[in-house]
Amino acid sequence: MKNNIYGNIPCFLGSENLVQKGAYDTDVIFYGAPFEGESTWGDYTGVELGPKQIRSSSARYSGYLPELDHIDVMEHFTLGDAGDVPFVAHDNDQSYKNIEDFSCELWKTGKFLVGFGGEHGVTYPILKALADSGKKVGIIHLDAHYDNMPDFEGEKYARNTPFMRLYETDGIRNESIIHTGIHGPRNKPETGKYAKENGAVTIGINTIKESKDLRALAKDVYDQAAKDVDVVYLSICSDVLDFAYNPGGPVDGNGLTSYELLTMIHEFGKLGLVGMDYVEVYPMMDQNQQSAHFVSYAVLYVLAGHAKYLGKI
Repeated sequence: MKNNIYGNIPCFLGSENLVQKGAYDTDVIFYGAPFEGESTWGDYTGVELGPKQIRSSSARYSGYLPELDHIDVMEHFTLGDAGDVPFVAHDNDQSYKNIEDFSCELWKTGKFLVGFGGEHGVTYPILKALADSGKKVGIIHLDAHYDNMPDFEGEKYARNTPFMRLYETDGIRNESIIHTGIHGPRNKPETGKYAKENGAVTIGINTIKESKDLRALAKDVYDQAAKDVDVVYLSICSDVLDFAYNPGGPVDGNGLTSYELLTMIHEFGKLGLVGMDYVEVYPMMDQNQQSAHFVSYAVLYVLAGHAKYLGKI
């Protein structure tokens, strides 16, 4: 039980249990935001189980990446798990307030934060807390969709609204929000217009697919996100991946391969991030939990890049 964050669920990647320890004193802090709102219920559902399955799947992995110059992430960072934000069913306002308050305490530590959704709506209170700390924030947003609708049937806190809320947030530089990998007809026509009107940048899937140098493209994306801000944050929705690589995420074709995504986010890590989240993993839709397993790869690739950024390698 000592190494479990709750019940029979292990801490992510075998990290230290910070809930039992009562201190946020590791280099990297993992946490879950198991929120599912009305925009998901009754349709593609179960996303609130994401943090649980992501942690369980991570028990299979070390921090060693032989393909990245034999980097062992765990040689360079201490890792801790801070548990989950309390989710209040049928009360989006309170759930978002809980996420904001929880994130606020974590941001105060100055550590590298890694959050697990939950639906993409959780990114808004996480970043509101960061912006309210006095940081000016740029965002690399990897997603099939803009997630910038004004509301979902009158509800302003939903999986398709976080970036509209972030456009409205003091401390977020809209011109440094880079919607990256956007593709597919599940976007509504007005979403591209909303992004443009609010000053955000769009880098569509074909720009990535047709790039002859993914690493150079990643640097260009990062440079745009980093312009005139203090910190850059990475938010990954699972459906930026093609559904062939993401069976436990929303069904979207013509997305990135796992290689393309991992290559880009490793470069972002090398250039300097304050933290990240990975959202929209639906364990109930994934017989073999492949999407939950992939989250460990994504986090390790970012942390391997972060180790290079800090000069540890």
